[in-house]
Amino acid sequence: MQRRTPPAGESAAEAFPTTWHPRPEVRDLPDAPVAYRRLIGPGIVAAGVGLASGEFILFPYIASQVGLVFVWAALVGLLTQYFINLEIERYTLATGETALTGFSRFWRHWGLFFAVLAYFANLWPGWVTSSATLVSYLVGGTPAYIAIGMLVAIGLILTLAPVVYVALERAQMLKVAAVVLLFVVGGIVAVGASAWADAPQIVTRPDIPVEQLGFATLLGALAFAGAGGGQNLVQSNWMRDKGFGMGEYVPRLVSPITGEPEAKPSTGYIFEPTPANLSRWKGWWRFANVEQLCTFVLITFFTILFTSLLAYSTVFGAPGLANDISFIKTEGEVLGERVGSWFTYFFWAVGAFSLFAAALGIVDYTSRLAADVLKTSYARGADESKVYAGLVWGLVGIGVAVLLAGFDQPIVLLIIAAVVGGFMMFVYSGLLILINRRILPAPIRIRGFRLAAMIWAIALFGSLSFLTLRDRIGALLGG
Repeated sequence: MQRRTPPAGESAAEAFPTTWHPRPEVRDLPDAPVAYRRLIGPGIVAAGVGLASGEFILFPYIASQVGLVFVWAALVGLLTQYFINLEIERYTLATGETALTGFSRFWRHWGLFFAVLAYFANLWPGWVTSSATLVSYLVGGTPAYIAIGMLVAIGLILTLAPVVYVALERAQMLKVAAVVLLFVVGGIVAVGASAWADAPQIVTRPDIPVEQLGFATLLGALAFAGAGGGQNLVQSNWMRDKGFGMGEYVPRLVSPITGEPEAKPSTGYIFEPTPANLSRWKGWWRFANVEQLCTFVLITFFTILFTSLLAYSTVFGAPGLANDISFIKTEGEVLGERVGSWFTYFFWAVGAFSLFAAALGIVDYTSRLAADVLKTSYARGADESKVYAGLVWGLVGIGVAVLLAGFDQPIVLLIIAAVVGGFMMFVYSGLLILINRRILPAPIRIRGFRLAAMIWAIALFGSLSFLTLRDRIGALLGG
């Protein structure tokens, strides 16, 4: 494998390993954004897709069982993922390649490894059965059959939208607006004064309630606080489709039916570290930090805080409370008694739409990751849009089969997905350090406190994955 840091005067592309992929083309970095408003997008999409199982199911479920003592973990998970996301964005801003392509420059099959894990995590459609369960509270019906209809609808949306990212971004922005409306109304009329008074317990009485809930549930909540697993990695793809940094030179993923076909390069670009390019880089890097903090971190944390307070104020300590997703039905009924029946349906409707929009994003990112890997490392002459569409319908078909087989309990399915996601984050956090220290131009490589944050991510998700595995093995042997 050819890999080295180029001496002064030699092309920055010479630092890229070339065993599996050709060197990138050298081009100037596009101008950095001046007005941020028009470029806000990937962070909103990440927050929108991430406002799913962790925010509407796992953290409220934990609050319904043990109170507010574990909400602190959401902030830890989000801040850790903030630094992970930025290292993913660093590589894509600088090269226009996805992080998976960067990994594959060192070992061809790294991309396939993560794509398979992402598929394994999401073959179990807990993300759509959660939405279907809330819809059944609204209109009746069998959640499994409602979920099947939702899966088919997701397949149609993702394969008929002319530009996939645009459709996804609009859906997630609408979802975030609905959630904010729920915050405003709920914070005023639903969360009681006593619950707000107990909110400081988040920092004054932090706890790790392993005995009550087990490592698997806690790891799931921590890993899914915000994004988790493969969703962090797909920040690369969303940024390229939005045209950030060197991604401006890469065509977007379009529908094979309604979009205009475009040739997709299998590798990206790199810029020489000239004063002009480094000045542009500072602008892009500043924007990436602000965008992720103001959208992904803040929106997600306040959502977790509010949904946990809502569950705590309504169902915590209730006798006979179910330890599955049906606690949300009880929560809605209590809200109806407290505020009015209209709020029960409003709560369930916003939750159902939010979880459906998250399911849309999950099918997109799982298929997008795999399509990018197949195109880049194994079938460079393939039409990525057609590969993506085939993968979307493959995931839909497997989800339908799982539901028809009767495996439809959301909490169990979500924990499976979250544990796999936590393990993925442990592995790719180390690989992000590798690609951002070994092959990017020296002035923009990861260093200092950001390097320390990534080492923390490795230690955090590695330890939690080990403890969860030990806990599950112990439960099996004990059972």
